[in-house]
Amino acid sequence: MAKVLLVDDEEGIRRTTPILLGQDGHQVRTARDVPEALEALQEEDWDVILTDIVMPGPSGIDLLAEAHRLRPHATVVLLTGQPSIETATEALRQGAHDYLPKPVRGETLRRVVRQAAERAGLRKENARLEEAQRRHLQDLEVQIATRTREIRDLMDALQKRLDETHRILEATVEAFSRAMELRDPYTAGHQRRVTRLAMALGTALGWPPDRLRFLKIAALLHDLGKLKVPAEILAKPSRLSAAEFALIRQHPVSGWEVIAPLDFAGPVGLIVRQHHERLDGSGYPDGLKGDQILPESRVLAVADVVEAMASHRPYRPALGLDAALEEIRRGSGVLYDPEMVQAAETTFRSGLPFEEDPTASALRAGS
Repeated sequence: MAKVLLVDDEEGIRRTTPILLGQDGHQVRTARDVPEALEALQEEDWDVILTDIVMPGPSGIDLLAEAHRLRPHATVVLLTGQPSIETATEALRQGAHDYLPKPVRGETLRRVVRQAAERAGLRKENARLEEAQRRHLQDLEVQIATRTREIRDLMDALQKRLDETHRILEATVEAFSRAMELRDPYTAGHQRRVTRLAMALGTALGWPPDRLRFLKIAALLHDLGKLKVPAEILAKPSRLSAAEFALIRQHPVSGWEVIAPLDFAGPVGLIVRQHHERLDGSGYPDGLKGDQILPESRVLAVADVVEAMASHRPYRPALGLDAALEEIRRGSGVLYDPEMVQAAETTFRSGLPFEEDPTASALRAGS
């Protein structure tokens, strides 16, 4: 049952009460005053504390406060031979479970102690459950923190692998692009120059690194379909015939057919297919209009035209940057996206970034 600490300066009560409460199986220890009771409180845990109020030295009210501090789960019942409303009120205000005037009938005392013991048991059980919950939450926090670190480490490792894959992919695409240009010495470097212009535009438009990465791959491969065009047509120094031009007009589709089956995790194939489409539907191969054309293809269209006009071609000398910008300015809103044209005019006003890729740092920052 309960462990009961009886504190009373009357020897008769200290002798008879343990016998009475022992009938209910309670274990009772006695103390004659508050100092002796404090020793008992420090030595052992208690379920119920029965204490007289008026004793030599510190009172039972004083003990009540110390009992709450030392044994917060214990239930305190105050006894007094000088009952008053004020004393009862103060006892209950201080946290006493009950207030009993002396002499106390045996049945009353046994009933109150049983109730006090039950209350102490509930307090201890609640404390035990709270402690168990606290430890469970602590364990859960540790598990979550550990798992979070593991996931973060895994994500870091995956990101490093992904970055390395991106670097290998871009290096492979660039190498392939350079190999393609070996067929056409007159336009050698065209795809790399178009790539730099397109990336400068994409950066000026505020595109994120992943989008710039897809744009870069598409730009490096945008003329892949010209592998199906005979080299003598590509390098022809005079105007092309209608049949020859029709053959060249198929290169976006040819490039798309090669790229489409590859999993670039982005619309690289469609960007290549659409890079000769125009806003008014006059482009090729599908005659798309307006928003039917991907923004990346609209950027690539502007970059392709600017590079072609600013660079030397077998059939004419370079026309220069001013002529190229004037061309896209005239076609703004009709052939070319006005937003892309404005970005080109702002970005290329001081020259074309043929010597250095202006987006390399942006891609590295986003990796």
